Amino acid sequence: MSKKITALLIFAAFLLTLCVIAPQNAGAQAPIVLKYANFPPAPTFPCVQMERWAKEVEKRTAGKVKVQTFPGGTLLPAKSIFDGVVTGTADIGNFAMSYQPGRFPLSEAVDLPIGFKSAKAASLALFDLVEKYNPKEFEKVKVLTLFTCPPADLMTKTPVRSLKDLKGMELRASGTGASVLKLLGATPVGMPQSEAPEAIQKGVVKGNVSSMEILKDFNFAAYLPYATEANLFVVSFAVVMNKDKWNAMPADVKKVMDDLRREQAEWTGKYVDDHVKESLKWSKEKYNHQLFQFSAADTAEIAKLTKPMIDDYIKKVNAMGLPGEQIVKDVYAFKAKYEK
Repeated sequence: MSKKITALLIFAAFLLTLCVIAPQNAGAQAPIVLKYANFPPAPTFPCVQMERWAKEVEKRTAGKVKVQTFPGGTLLPAKSIFDGVVTGTADIGNFAMSYQPGRFPLSEAVDLPIGFKSAKAASLALFDLVEKYNPKEFEKVKVLTLFTCPPADLMTKTPVRSLKDLKGMELRASGTGASVLKLLGATPVGMPQSEAPEAIQKGVVKGNVSSMEILKDFNFAAYLPYATEANLFVVSFAVVMNKDKWNAMPADVKKVMDDLRREQAEWTGKYVDDHVKESLKWSKEKYNHQLFQFSAADTAEIAKLTKPMIDDYIKKVNAMGLPGEQIVKDVYAFKAKYEK
């Protein structure tokens, strides 16, 4: 009997060990799962940067964090992403500030016709601007990174070699782009990027104003055989995290994400700048696509014609209690710093 009792006691001890230790081990092994919402299609650069960030976080936390990505508006549509992150529908979200005019006044400074020559310079300028001012527009979230698209250029059915060629030309544009085109004498036609191919082929518009990676990504080179480098404006993006979710993160995970903030801005800018070069090379090889550049005189004229937009911005944000003149000075200073 004593042997049976001993065996039972050993078995009972084994069960107790399972009950006490196994849940602790399971808890330690279960990753923190984060839902990341994005709105463009998966192959586009805002989603490429999302996937890169997700992999880096998983790698640098040794699997402690698992990021579920939702491209193409599958979790939240473009204009709902910021609010969806605030309320917790998504833990993380990437959105374009210009989609909600007036709501992100500091960020709008980078989207002005400043003349940025690269996404890398514009992305780092945006990052530094938000870091300097820590604006109220982001007080409900944790900013994980910031970046911009490459500068917007002209892609057209007929050559645009000078500003004179632009006069009266109907071009697809949106947001800031429409205002810029009006000042340059073109005729902006507002429509989403997705509707542009049909509008171009039907002759409703004679071209598109956007960053030039779309020549390859959406095959615009097939029906817009010419492009003109104009560096008209950029579109700013922010990746933000739910504040409560951020506060609940372990300290080591927070450090990984904080260490990635500026690195991700620079990585994204360089990635998409390189992708523009790749798209132009592809377009030239496949369609004999031609690229023009404005003269120095035309570039100076663009700055002169679009200055009223910058002046209006300064007045608008001054009225909100922000230092408009200093913000714009800072943007130009950051531009000069990163375009050296």
